[in-house]
Amino acid sequence: MERQELETVIYEKDGPIARIILNRPEAANAQSSAMVWDVENCLKDAENDYNIKVVILKANGRGFCSGHDMGPGGGPAYAEFKEAAEYGHPWAGQAKLFTWPVLHIWEFQKPTISAVHGYCVGGGTYFALLNDIVIASDDAYFQMPLPQGLGFPGGETLIEPWVTMNFHQTYEYLYLSQTIDAEEAKRIGMVNRVVPREDLDATAELIAWQIAQAPLSVLMGIKAGVKRAWETMGMRVNLQASLQMMEVTGHAGDVAAWRKENADKGYGPAPRKVAAQRAEIALEEARKRYPDLKA
Repeated sequence: MERQELETVIYEKDGPIARIILNRPEAANAQSSAMVWDVENCLKDAENDYNIKVVILKANGRGFCSGHDMGPGGGPAYAEFKEAAEYGHPWAGQAKLFTWPVLHIWEFQKPTISAVHGYCVGGGTYFALLNDIVIASDDAYFQMPLPQGLGFPGGETLIEPWVTMNFHQTYEYLYLSQTIDAEEAKRIGMVNRVVPREDLDATAELIAWQIAQAPLSVLMGIKAGVKRAWETMGMRVNLQASLQMMEVTGHAGDVAAWRKENADKGYGPAPRKVAAQRAEIALEEARKRYPDLKA
């Protein structure tokens, strides 16, 4: 087996299986620039290696991925964002980090599996849910906290309508910044299987080896056929276009006032914390009208 320890991931190649292991547990596997590029470079290597048939994406630590790396003030801490802003471009840095590399997970030409445990939040959900097969441990949970937590309509690549293929469920998930546990994620089609935490790695490994029994050309044919079916419905265009909507919304005046209110009242800065505080306020208001209401 070949094994490389990169700055933020461990990359293994074991016969026909490649494993990309997020390895920034001290920072909750937050998506730093280095992690984005480490994952991207591993994908490129696996894609160009004819011996590799399947990629497994998983993580070390207490959870899968906590989303974008946040700076001290609660905003993203990325040199790519700052560089684009210096040149006056409103979204080039965001696209460079969180549109094209995320699209590469979707467009990767070989089968992919994610093995998700613990927290899977924000941009981390895109790392997990854009894979072909998603295995979740029974302690996994998923959330896009940005609508209620940071004033964005979603992430840079809005995968949620395509992951659930149910607009009612998608609206509820995004409008409320809903936290969904593993069993609920399976019920609505976000994940394939839920297994005990201690069985997660073995289950993903078994599925990978089962897939790898087929010829690479067959696997790539399946991947191309399914992917084209979804892209014919507009998925790829939608994933690209959502970044512009995110940037326009993020600069709206009412969003700026709302963010200031959150800061003034000490709700933040973490989006998940802000979303939780807003949920408490909503519950208080509803109970004024319906005292017996349960959360």
